[in-house]
Amino acid sequence: QVQLEESGGGLVQAGGSLRLSCAASGFSFSNYYMTWYRQTPGKERELVAHITSTGAGTNYAASVKGRFTVSRDNAKNTVYLQMNSLKPEDTAVYYCHAELPRGSYWGQGTQVTVSS
Repeated sequence: QVQLEESGGGLVQAGGSLRLSCAASGFSFSNYYMTWYRQTPGKERELVAHITSTGAGTNYAASVKGRFTVSRDNAKNTVYLQMNSLKPEDTAVYYCHAELPRGSYWGQGTQVTVSS
């Protein structure tokens, strides 16, 4: 079965950095683009970044462009989100997502908290 498992969240001071990982299994990871989303209580889930299947193409939300970098290692079936210059408004639960022909899949999420 398809599994997505995020890790790397935590508490960091404003200006700091974190690197999130999402380990994927149960599908041909290298064939699909992957997306990071985030969500705060009372708000809709927001697209943060996505990356094409080969990693050659990326796209970012305006709010994180220039600070976050999405990458992937297809040999390890893992997608990453490097987050630099973190701001309190980046505080959220971060999810990775895969849209597959058989359905839409989400990880359980990892909490990122940025203190001011």
